Amino acid sequence: MFKPTLLAAALVAAPMLTAPAAWAAGETADTVVATVNGQDITLGQMIIMKQSVQDPNMANMPDQALFDMMLDQLVRQTAVAGTATENASIRAQVELQRRNALATAAVTAIAGAEPTNDELQVAYDRMFADAEDVTEYSAAHILVETKEEAEKIKAELDDGADFGEMAEQHSTGPSGPNKGDLGWFAADQMVAPFSEAVAGMEKGQISDPVETEFGWHLIKLNDSRLREAPTMDDVRDQLVQMVRREKVESEIESITADAEIEKTEGVDPALLNNADLLEAE
Repeated sequence: MFKPTLLAAALVAAPMLTAPAAWAAGETADTVVATVNGQDITLGQMIIMKQSVQDPNMANMPDQALFDMMLDQLVRQTAVAGTATENASIRAQVELQRRNALATAAVTAIAGAEPTNDELQVAYDRMFADAEDVTEYSAAHILVETKEEAEKIKAELDDGADFGEMAEQHSTGPSGPNKGDLGWFAADQMVAPFSEAVAGMEKGQISDPVETEFGWHLIKLNDSRLREAPTMDDVRDQLVQMVRREKVESEIESITADAEIEKTEGVDPALLNNADLLEAE
């Protein structure tokens, strides 16, 4: 990721290095745009650097101005880098970055193939072939600590008190300020005594006090509906992502299984804490 550095700050007072006004035909990522003490700076490096720019002010600069700014920074970076001494830390970082870039490219290529309809159908069948329609409920509740308090509120509700107002006044649950509304839910999303009570109610009915581990509930069933299994078109995007992910995981496992791997025995794990090893040339 491109981040402003001391080198970037120095650009303010530095003269810009301008690219030639005309390029030869057939530029590639390996086209050299500058050399610093014999070290090439390529067009590909410039493109990668531009892709990493996150500052919208820089991203919206005219191409020539941005080109000149980035080239100037890379020239300075290359010149300063030439004065440093390479050590184990730098070699390790460079190699890890190289492997990560190559592995990312390989994974992107694997994941890039569009799944076939047959593959999507297999994934869909695996997920939903045995799926049954599920009854969902819309309900509200009033939660209190004791049965006596619940019975008192129930008596007021039976006399015509508004359920939502009573929930706002008395419910200790987080849904209280929202008139006790719990939205839509399936039975398995609630604790058993609560879901069993709801399943036996009719639309508009208010239950007698129901005890759960959270306290005593008065439940009002607002409505119920049948949720059918989604069609393949409904979940196509989800299936595409799943098939691609499984392809990537399967290919990684296959590549790793075919690799010739030799692990060195006897390396002390405590050496992970010895950062001094990175200072060695």
